[in-house]
Amino acid sequence: MIETKLGEFEEVILLIVGILKTEAYAYRITEEFKAQSGRKSSIGSVHSTLERLVEKKFLSSEMGEPTTERGGRRKRIYSITAEGQQALQTSRDFRISLWNQLPNLSLDQLSFE
Repeated sequence: MIETKLGEFEEVILLIVGILKTEAYAYRITEEFKAQSGRKSSIGSVHSTLERLVEKKFLSSEMGEPTTERGGRRKRIYSITAEGQQALQTSRDFRISLWNQLPNLSLDQLSFE
């Protein structure tokens, strides 16, 4: 049976794929993760996470066009599926529910000004 819940790193990678859209390939995802989180991640861990998300049907992928900067090689471009969008929504709703139960720190009481 395929696990259908998202781990934290999976969730972040899925969000980054959505942010990058047509530029969502492994190296660029790795760089964006570092830029957004301030943490390093190996390309190998990103690749294995992308493969897991494809297995879970949260991502699909296709080969992009060959590029000269890659010596004519093609990039594998990832995109979020409807199942992936639903998994992100479920994860977000769950986290918001938990935040709202935390005394003195619910989202309704936080000021972001």
